[in-house]
Amino acid sequence: MVAKTQHCLFAKDGATFRAKSFTDMEITLTTPAILFPAVSLLLLAYTNRFLAIANIVRSLANRSDVDVNENVRTQIKNLSLRITLIKGMQACGIASLFFCVVSILLLYSGFALPGKFVFGLSLFLMLASLGISFWEIMLSGIALKVELARVLNPRK
Repeated sequence: MVAKTQHCLFAKDGATFRAKSFTDMEITLTTPAILFPAVSLLLLAYTNRFLAIANIVRSLANRSDVDVNENVRTQIKNLSLRITLIKGMQACGIASLFFCVVSILLLYSGFALPGKFVFGLSLFLMLASLGISFWEIMLSGIALKVELARVLNPRK
């Protein structure tokens, strides 16, 4: 007979295995601190991507001989969406870092449960930032394909 527990996953040979709930997790001050190097490097990478796209937009705007054909329109739409995505990536990354610091402050102050929830929010925001980054990278590949099509099929 298996004793009923709140978190019983399965029983084998009379032994009950219990899953740890979120409140049973042990988080120390060093756990949220692990995110600091990752977040700072990601923000640096996001900023570099933003600056690269800004340079492309500026060079496109400065070219007076640009014929606004379908290729250029596609590139402009792509660049506009990518700039929006990068701003979202940066916002989620900064919010992740902010909530990571709040989590450390809560843990330091002895508020373990709120600190755990805030750290979970920080991880979720980091995941959102990485997801948006993946989307932006896919758009970057599409932009390169459009540019290659322009090079391979010059105006007649």
